[in-house]
Amino acid sequence: MTVYNNKVQIQKHIKKLKSEGFTFGFVPTMGALHEGHLALVNEALLHNDFAVVSIFVNPTQFDNASDLKKYPRTLERDIELLQTQSEDIIVYAPSVDDIYEGQTTAERFNFDGLEHEMEGRFRDGHFDGVGTIVKRLFEIVTPNRAYFGEKDYQQLAIIKKLVEKHKLPVTIVGCAIYRDAFGLAMSSRNERLKPNYKKQAPFIYKTLQAAKAQFGIKNAKEIVEWVENEFANHKLLKLEYFIIADVKTLKPITTQQKNTNYRAFIAAYADDIRLIDNLALN
Repeated sequence: MTVYNNKVQIQKHIKKLKSEGFTFGFVPTMGALHEGHLALVNEALLHNDFAVVSIFVNPTQFDNASDLKKYPRTLERDIELLQTQSEDIIVYAPSVDDIYEGQTTAERFNFDGLEHEMEGRFRDGHFDGVGTIVKRLFEIVTPNRAYFGEKDYQQLAIIKKLVEKHKLPVTIVGCAIYRDAFGLAMSSRNERLKPNYKKQAPFIYKTLQAAKAQFGIKNAKEIVEWVENEFANHKLLKLEYFIIADVKTLKPITTQQKNTNYRAFIAAYADDIRLIDNLALN
């Protein structure tokens, strides 16, 4: 396994291997790696000769400076963890300057309205930051395929739109949400959960499952009200939003239509830790 901190060096290495016919699967991360990340890496290794894993806490996608400061940084541990998986992994762990070259600002993107739904309503400029870093990483790594978890379903949809609109030569692969034994969606933020909050956090997934069971029996408005009431009565978890949306537009629905796929999306706070999850409804 090789670790690079410089984009020129990793580009040179990848270019050489590509000239020999090797393929690359890419897993961009912000570090604090967990089993969910490793599932993506192993999926990349299954369908490509090499997996490239970037480890970079991207400042332009944080709308909250405190959240950026608190985000876990465990580079040494992350590298050790990846070394246990395969020799065919290339790590790119750049500095902010290596990525942004002194201009730590986000580009402005138009994702055909996807960026204004859900997370976009609560995290100003977040998806401009996501689009900026993913586009730059794609240009540096030049992968054949890139792998993203469905936990960040809106991000996955936006990255697909980014590739489509900018005609980027990479195939985007969405992978199923990786959950712990209690159903909690794996996230680097989970490491910061206090024990009592971590014990209660699986309530989020249980609520999604219960909402799915009601879908088709009750209308969307009734289900949303039920979920809001469930969280209003919860002592530790605070709901930020719950919506049922069309998977193509990500817009909230009021009535169910035939031949349309829907998904339930949720964001909630466990103390000061913001957790998101989602579940396909049909």
